[in-house]
Amino acid sequence: MRRLCLSLLLSLSFAISFAKTAPPTPVTRDDYDRAAKLKDRYKGLALNVAETPAWLDGTDTFWYRRSVEGGYEFVVVNAETQEKKPAFDQAKLAASLSVVAGKPYTAVTLPFERFRYTDKQAAIRFLLDDNLWNCNLNSYECANLGAPHPGDPEYDDDGYDDTPKAINGDKVTKPSPDGKWEAFVENYNVCIRAKGQPDKVFLSQDGSEGNYYAFDTLTWSPDSSHLVAYRIRPGYKREIHYVESSPADQLQPKSSSMVYPKPGDVLALPQPVLFGIAPNRQFSIANDLFPNPYEMTTPVWWKDSRGFTFEYNQRGHQVYRVIEVDATNGRVRTLVEELSGTFINYEPLVPDQFDTGKKVRVDIADGKEIVWASERDGWEHLYLYDAATGKVKNQITKGAWVVRAVDHVDPEKRQIWFEASGVDAGKDPYYTHPYRINFDGTGLTSLSAQDADHRVVFSSDGKYSLDLYSTLENPPVLELYKTDSHNAAADKPVATIEQADVRRLLEAGWRPPEVFTAKGRDGKTDIWGVIYKPANFDPHKKYPVIESIYAGPQGSFVPKEFGVYAQPLTELGFVVVQIDGMGTNNRSRAFHDVTYQNLKDAGFADRILWHQAAAKKYPWYDISNVGIFGTSSGGQSSMGALLFHPEFYKVAVSNSGCHDNRMDKIWWNEQWMGWPVGPQYAASSNVDNAHLLQGKLMLVVGEMDKNVDPSSTFQVVNALIKANKTFSLLVVPGGGHGAGGDYGQRMLEDFFVQNVLGQAPPDWNNPDDGRVSDTKAADTK
Repeated sequence: MRRLCLSLLLSLSFAISFAKTAPPTPVTRDDYDRAAKLKDRYKGLALNVAETPAWLDGTDTFWYRRSVEGGYEFVVVNAETQEKKPAFDQAKLAASLSVVAGKPYTAVTLPFERFRYTDKQAAIRFLLDDNLWNCNLNSYECANLGAPHPGDPEYDDDGYDDTPKAINGDKVTKPSPDGKWEAFVENYNVCIRAKGQPDKVFLSQDGSEGNYYAFDTLTWSPDSSHLVAYRIRPGYKREIHYVESSPADQLQPKSSSMVYPKPGDVLALPQPVLFGIAPNRQFSIANDLFPNPYEMTTPVWWKDSRGFTFEYNQRGHQVYRVIEVDATNGRVRTLVEELSGTFINYEPLVPDQFDTGKKVRVDIADGKEIVWASERDGWEHLYLYDAATGKVKNQITKGAWVVRAVDHVDPEKRQIWFEASGVDAGKDPYYTHPYRINFDGTGLTSLSAQDADHRVVFSSDGKYSLDLYSTLENPPVLELYKTDSHNAAADKPVATIEQADVRRLLEAGWRPPEVFTAKGRDGKTDIWGVIYKPANFDPHKKYPVIESIYAGPQGSFVPKEFGVYAQPLTELGFVVVQIDGMGTNNRSRAFHDVTYQNLKDAGFADRILWHQAAAKKYPWYDISNVGIFGTSSGGQSSMGALLFHPEFYKVAVSNSGCHDNRMDKIWWNEQWMGWPVGPQYAASSNVDNAHLLQGKLMLVVGEMDKNVDPSSTFQVVNALIKANKTFSLLVVPGGGHGAGGDYGQRMLEDFFVQNVLGQAPPDWNNPDDGRVSDTKAADTK
């Protein structure tokens, strides 16, 4: 009997051992084909999915886009009656646009997601192929207006050359509010003249090519009695140069260049100058409060013309001031001062764009008070300032949670409608929820009982609000509220405008990613992530893990709202994960500060613990040979995983990486890595640390990348060659940021199949080869 038991035990042990070491099911061309078609498989199956709505200024009307069979349609809704109607005749617009643009469009496949009404809703404008288009809604004639200009809502500069431009000549003018004067720049100086008259008066005499007045900073006071402009001493004009090897329109290569300031470069130095008009007078403005600007915002006048304000962001992003200049004498004082030992996230916090920054400024009663956002107590909160004294009257919001957006401020009721994350302990700290609070910090009221991720949009008069909410599992619901009656979580909306239908999507086999949390490096903080599983997931199998990484400090990146998310690698036998480690945004200040002067950290200490916790909980979660991939900052981090954490990460694909932060754009890198440029840049550099490479690495770079200087990748290639390291390199001719497309995706899949699964990919040059064999077997042939 004992021999029989021993025999059975040995047999069972052998079976368990075999199950653990048996090779995974071979990957075939059919698997690759299924991976390539995964997103198309689910495309268009989720219907009536509403996107973020937009209100028409000065009206009770809004529009939004929703998914329909075969594409999308635009809907206009009257908030008072809830009547829905088409935003315009999409069939007519598609027919007209197809002729003019030379591309075929249908009513539900129009090539834009957003538009704006013009000419009292008689026309619309939208972006198409980087150009602004106008379509008349009576004749449905469409015209290409060319690239957007400054002042167009669609205009978005590249973010690299932020120096105000010197526009010389009296053909370009700025009229005074009373219509009596025209201001312009001539011979680098500020001039005015009576409207329509040839005689001009030079208000300044100190402008020159090397210290010019910038036309786009000319700003009139509301009463037309004063004018302010910035005199600019230009900085270093750094350029990066490109050779496009394979242009589509000619045989020979093309060369080009673009302005691209980098960390440490000398920046333009602006100096505000105040002018009186009658009599003509120039006021000197002392720059003691703004001596070393990274950036100064365009002046904004108080409505009563008593003075103007601008915001000063000091080089290094550790001092930020709201500064007021008295129009009567040019005297300067600080209204708000923000200080930080690490960095200030100075970009404006914009509703529905939760990864743009953390600055909130709302002027009350023409500047008597200011609602201001700050992380000074360790969390992003709102404060009420007395502008007369420059002192805080009171903290408006408070607690171990963060304000994520300010949607509406009512100065008469002295109330603020805002969105915040993490108010309810124990729930997802990234979900944004709507709230209302009084200026004095009392009356905090939750405005939704739905535990979901919310996007709130107010009408221009604050009378109505729209709440679009969803989760990974629950599709979007769009609800309309009337602000006056929206007093408690129990209140019901005026109407449910849209409810998504995902039955066909679920019937097709789609499932949302699984949410998983684990403790971070401090043993207390929850780290949140998601796991994407194969469609044919079998919990009794082992699945190698691939991490998709983007750890940029400007935001958090694990999805929270509903989307038809799909990871093609899952069809090849992997599970794919996304994680928000420490150093990313939208949590506490301490959570965020981990990134300061330390981008190589990338939250890896938290990510590795998260992986280990998942492997402990799920027997199918195999972290014996972890792969990682990412683009841009994620490209830097994915290669950094092999350099700085080779004990855990074994295989990486790095696309368009900013491998040395001294080579990348100034505004992103000085924000997180600090100024002046010091040894911290070398410590985080993949170039300087290339000799540490272990594991398998593939680099991808587009030769025309306008976001990250392609030289950053070639410099890391040079360092790897000098260190005698083995790696793979894909250079994409004509490719931009994140280059590669379908070919690059297949190369990424091949790389992980070969180096994580240990299988040889198909011979793609042999259309008859559908086999995939073990790498060792392939090597012996």
